[in-house]
This record gives sequence, C-alpha cells and structure tokens, in this order.
Amino acid sequence: MQRTVTAENLGAWVLKGNADRVDLAGRFADEPRVGQWCVRPGYRARLMRAGQPVVFWASGSRAGVWGVGRLTGPAELLDDGGWHVPLDLAIAPEPLRVPRSVLRDDARLADIEVFRQPQASNPSFLTVEQFAALRSHWVR
Repeated sequence: MQRTVTAENLGAWVLKGNADRVDLAGRFADEPRVGQWCVRPGYRARLMRAGQPVVFWASGSRAGVWGVGRLTGPAELLDDGGWHVPLDLAIAPEPLRVPRSVLRDDARLADIEVFRQPQASNPSFLTVEQFAALRSHWVR
C-alpha cells in the first residue's frame, strides 16, 4: 500500500478542530496554549515524533490556520481510551490567524490535504514545500 506521508515529504502535521461545532474561539481566548490534541491511530500517528512542526487548522465558517507549534512527543493512548499527541502550540489572536481564503488564493497551497479531504480525521499533513509556503503567510 502506498503511504501518502513519509518522513521525507512531511513538512508539518495538521491538527483540525471544527470552530462551528465547538466553541474553539472561546476555549482558546481563555487558554491559547494547546498541550495535546486527539488523533486517530494508524500509520500517520505512528510517524509522529517530538520536534516535528504542527499546524492547528480550524474548520467551519472561520476556517484557517490558527496556530503553529511543535510536537513534544509521539501519539499515545490515554486513560480515556483516545489517542492524543502532546504539543507545544499557541493559538494566535484572531487578527494574526491566516484565513482559508488567503491560503486558497496561493497556488502553492491550493491542493493541500485539508482542502481536498476536509472531513478526513486527524492528523492531516503538509509537504515540505507546502509548509514553507504557509510560513510565508504566518507572520510572527
């Protein structure tokens, strides 16, 4: 079976949350640091390692990149029965987030996985080239 993500083409993991189904804006206004996020077990979760870049993608009506950070360890099964990955990630204030429309207008990002498969489970990913293109929009 052909694997979409490899150690060689991985630029960053993309972790998603639906900002219309859950009050992510409220949650992150109270606490912008994200220490862990759920992932689906599988080969992608097994590739996750400390130090790899991670992007937080909010889906829904306010879709876009809300944060960029790093994994602090591998994906793990927690006591609640779910798989999570530990993170060092901060959600940016709303004016600094990169909206979906900006990314869609960039030809280098028009084909990213979250556009092609928006309903896919966590984690998604960006290639090395796509992550470099995204960083050109992520001004900090």
